[in-house]
Amino acid sequence: MFEYEMHQLRSAELIRQAEQERLARDVVRARRAARSEAARRSAEPDSHTDRPRRHRFARVA
Repeated sequence: MFEYEMHQLRSAELIRQAEQERLARDVVRARRAARSEAARRSAEPDSHTDRPRRHRFARVA
């Protein structure tokens, strides 16, 4: 009987731990979504200058 009760306690603990990990993943996912939504809504340009962007490498002749 003692082993069965220990098994029940361990099972309940694992279920609680899984729920906490699931909740933590949901929080991270929600924060990430909020950040990307805020960045999408932001109307500020990425650059601080109005110059057109130069290519990184010169054109091949």
